[in-house]
Amino acid sequence: MHSISWTLSPDSNHPVNDPSIELVHIRIKAVPGASRDSIAGMLGDRLKIRISALPEAGKANKAICKLIANSLSIKPSAVTIHAGHTNPEKTIQIAGASTKCIAESLNIDPAMLTKLN
Repeated sequence: MHSISWTLSPDSNHPVNDPSIELVHIRIKAVPGASRDSIAGMLGDRLKIRISALPEAGKANKAICKLIANSLSIKPSAVTIHAGHTNPEKTIQIAGASTKCIAESLNIDPAMLTKLN
C-alpha cells in the first residue's frame, strides 16, 4: 500500500492571488448524505446544496466545491470554503466568474452574491 502526503503552499498562480480576478462570496446551506448531488435552490438567504458525501474528513466540502465549479464551468480550485468548514451553513468563495455568470448559472438573484473586488 502506497502512502501519499500533500504539502499545502501558497500558489502564485491560484486565482485568489491575482487581484485582477473577481472574487465572489455566496452563502450556502449544505445538506450532506443526500441521495444525489444537486443545487436545490434558495432556502431563505442561502443556496441549498445537497451532497451525497458525508461530512467526514472534508469530503462534503470538496464535493460542494466540485459541484459548484462544474455548474459554473470553472476549475474546482477556483471554488473554496471561505467560512463554516464544519458547519452546514457555509460561505463559499468563487474566483474567476462574474456575479452575472454565477447568478445565471445557479439560477439565483445576483443580490445574494457578495463581490469582494
